Amino acid sequence: MLFKKQGFPEEGDLVLCTVTSVQFHSVFVDMDEYGKNGMIHISEVSPGRIRNIRDFVKEGKKIVCKVLRINQEKGYIDLSLRRVNESEKRRKIDEVKREQNAEKITELAAGKLGLKTEELYKEISEKVVKNYSSLYRFFEDVSKDENAMARLGIDKKYSNVLEDTIKQRIKPSEVEIKGRLKLATFEPDGVEIIKGCLKRAEESAKGRVSINYLGSGMFRFMVKAPDYKEAEKIMKNASDAAVSFFAKHNGTAEFSRESE
Repeated sequence: MLFKKQGFPEEGDLVLCTVTSVQFHSVFVDMDEYGKNGMIHISEVSPGRIRNIRDFVKEGKKIVCKVLRINQEKGYIDLSLRRVNESEKRRKIDEVKREQNAEKITELAAGKLGLKTEELYKEISEKVVKNYSSLYRFFEDVSKDENAMARLGIDKKYSNVLEDTIKQRIKPSEVEIKGRLKLATFEPDGVEIIKGCLKRAEESAKGRVSINYLGSGMFRFMVKAPDYKEAEKIMKNASDAAVSFFAKHNGTAEFSRESE
């Protein structure tokens, strides 16, 4: 990958890794997006007892891990393979595929400009890395905003060709997540309390959550956003506000995410 993120990941982040060494009690990896090394203790490779660690990982294998602990002073990063579920793994792989698409766009634009891919990347990467978490995120903004290139100060002799290439290969997209809120109250003004609860959820999500009644005190929350991280944040704001409001009015509220 050409694009390297700056600094360290955060605890809980998902990272794409390449296995570099498999030892008896640990696995060492390169984190592709950061250019840093990490370690997976055998207890974090897979649930249950492991007889042979090589049944799960081998040198050169690409794996998705979760960041557990970071010691920036010593440069240590502890990772987990077993704590990544299939949904998280799929999301991360999709993110990597999008980044590979961004690098392909850079390659195509460089060809049109008579440059090597690395040369064009060098021209834009310094500005992009200060403002975006990935090259694809920047390209996605360009596909939706004709002023995105200018705001970053990308040289016009590159920006027109790059923008045209981006718009040919990237169309603005959205992700969707859902959850269910179950409400129960015996208060005489229960209907008004429920209305207030749902209104508080919508306000906390700034109108970006769709709420539908399913029956028997059950409501579906649906959020659409450009990416999962933003969608999760919106959903959390809405559900937390609803549960908190209902609890203050002597009701019981339970929120759960729907599987994708």
